[in-house]
Amino acid sequence: MAKSGNYDAIILGAGGAGLMCALTAGQRGRRVLVIDHASGPGKKILISGGGRCNFTNVNATSANAQERYLSANPHFAKSALGRYTPTDFIEMVQAHGIAFHEKTLGQLFCDDSARQIVEMLMDECDKSEAAGGRVDFAFHAPISDVRRADDLYHVVYNGLKASAPALVIATGGPSIPKMGATGFAYDLARQFGLKIVEPRPALVPFTLGGDDVLFRELSGVSADVEARCGKVRFREAALLTHKGLSGPAVLQISSYWRHGQPIGVDFLPDQPSGWLRDLKREKPRTTIKSALSASLSSRLADILADRIGDGGNLADWPDRRLEEAERKLSDWPFTPNGTEGYAKAEVTAGGISTDGLSQKTMEARTVPGLFFIGEAVDVTGWLGGYNFQWAWASGVAAGSSL
Repeated sequence: MAKSGNYDAIILGAGGAGLMCALTAGQRGRRVLVIDHASGPGKKILISGGGRCNFTNVNATSANAQERYLSANPHFAKSALGRYTPTDFIEMVQAHGIAFHEKTLGQLFCDDSARQIVEMLMDECDKSEAAGGRVDFAFHAPISDVRRADDLYHVVYNGLKASAPALVIATGGPSIPKMGATGFAYDLARQFGLKIVEPRPALVPFTLGGDDVLFRELSGVSADVEARCGKVRFREAALLTHKGLSGPAVLQISSYWRHGQPIGVDFLPDQPSGWLRDLKREKPRTTIKSALSASLSSRLADILADRIGDGGNLADWPDRRLEEAERKLSDWPFTPNGTEGYAKAEVTAGGISTDGLSQKTMEARTVPGLFFIGEAVDVTGWLGGYNFQWAWASGVAAGSSL
């Protein structure tokens, strides 16, 4: 039971990064207090992956960090990811007897429940006592004051006060506010003089308006596509919603998107160049709608064909017009009028600037004993377990130096 007193470290936030930091420090013999306003640990872990937690990705390595993690400093994440790898976390999962499977593209999920991951992390915190450490928790504990004096950090919560020479901020970003997420980490960073890279919703559905609003009538229809934003491309499923576009391919490119920027969708990524012209030779009486219906849902095929201009049989179409139709189908333009915001964003891009942090320890360069880890930092991974691996790796990096 947490109480007023002195600790070796205070961690604000009992999510993935905070718990990983706590167990790492605790197993090094440190006395740690973890404070969270929620009713229990790992709330975001519990809802992730449809309740089965996509706890890492086998490709979330330092070698891939520059490509698969967004940051103003694309090299920053390499150090932590190189020292705590997906294999390291998988070994912990296996040691706890948690069954898991690879779903697609290196994504690892629990066979049973995300709760197993939270229980595993809490069990690892309990092991601290064998090493002479201790991890205390304070839940339902809103923080009313944080300050530094006499080389100690003093935190007031629920009428209690705790002090420590080290303070770790692991409170995440403002994505999913219904779970209590806020920009608290940014407020603390500013309080101590650190800079912020403008936060924005990431891994988030797009909203459509204008001429694109027609596609909202297809809510629930999905297709295997290649989605594009600038030079970035992702090949996965896209989902049409009553507000716009979602699905893995769309969520991925949303992290790279800026307001007003067009995106492109290849609705038939497996079709070779000239496929409509070839189909015209083989089956001249085929229509565009029937040609599209062979690969897409009939509702989506109907709208795409209508927008192209369904002019009878392919035999009636000049080759030049078929080539134009192919080009549009392979890079169908959408201009989102926005996103569904933090309410539906899986993560927050931007955050505490890495310029002010040590990539080895996650400690603030100008404020001794102050650490920032996890989603609060300007490091945002791809969809599919990358952000959890950053949480684990950054937590270990800080916990190892407490």
